[in-house]
Amino acid sequence: MLTKIWTVDKTVENLYTYPQIIEAAEVLQKNEVVAFPTETVYGLGANALSDEAVNKIYEAKGRPSDNPLIVHISKMEDVDKYVEEIPEQAKKLMNAFWPGPLTVILKVKQGILSNKVTAGLPTVGIRMPNHPVALALIEASGLPIAAPSANLSGKPSPTKFQHVYKDLNGKIAGIVDGGETGVGVESTVIDCTEPIPVILRPGGTTREEIEGIIGSVGMDRQVKEEVEKPKSPGMKYTHYAPAAPMYLVDGSSAFLQETVDSMRKIGKRVGILTTDERVNTYQADLVVSCGQREQLSTVAHHLYDALRQFDQEEIDMIYGEVFPREGIGVAIMNRLLKAAGHRIIKEHTSNR
Repeated sequence: MLTKIWTVDKTVENLYTYPQIIEAAEVLQKNEVVAFPTETVYGLGANALSDEAVNKIYEAKGRPSDNPLIVHISKMEDVDKYVEEIPEQAKKLMNAFWPGPLTVILKVKQGILSNKVTAGLPTVGIRMPNHPVALALIEASGLPIAAPSANLSGKPSPTKFQHVYKDLNGKIAGIVDGGETGVGVESTVIDCTEPIPVILRPGGTTREEIEGIIGSVGMDRQVKEEVEKPKSPGMKYTHYAPAAPMYLVDGSSAFLQETVDSMRKIGKRVGILTTDERVNTYQADLVVSCGQREQLSTVAHHLYDALRQFDQEEIDMIYGEVFPREGIGVAIMNRLLKAAGHRIIKEHTSNR
């Protein structure tokens, strides 16, 4: 398959009338798959009303079809078309954070969206992305757009056009190149079908921000365990993962360096994932910074690009630092734990 590339300047006014956007929208209307930028990561979009179109998402990604997809819209009033009801708490969250990196789970209206989108569940996740290219493309298509991240299943999500091209060139009809994304990690997913909303996936909108609008919310059991008591190695499959096995190191810089040195002594090529503050303190075959530890939003922004850099070198294993589990740090650690398959090496010292 020939993958068409449309380069779009996101600063242009009335983008939905832009020739490249119109052409990409017409491809979506033909039930083909088009990758496009959002404020979080690049999405792999298809007509959410069509089984044929949604199937092409799963085929391109190599993604299990029992994994539901998020529906992207361009106008608040579109929500009513696809859900049974919008609880008051959901309305407050939409008004506060849309357009933006928050996906709201609601009870789906039967018989409209493809069942492939909901994976047979009675609910659907909906969000309005905060990116001019995404909004223009959705508007021009006149469709709700189902879109997971535009990468091969299991790989780090794409935050640049180049990431999408590397993974999916030849597998999809087109890619809209709108430059680098902003937030860098996916949207927060919150289930608003229960009396007390529950965060199913931490992301670009923090728990603290949500609770500032609607009060206390729950946290899904699996996420809570990640935050409070990470599971032992091998308990979960990897996701967002580079090719080489990854380990998180919970300890001092010296301990991380010792761990790396022991592997290099037996001939392993080792990479380190760190931050700007420490990038020059380590010795390894490849040292990559993912941002500033003192400003975790920069770590979220650069995380997936940093993980992908290890695939460009012949690295045997990767050791990464851990981050505070608060604010956007919860989302960062959620992604890193999945990338590492929950493998954590802890430093044990007498004063700990």
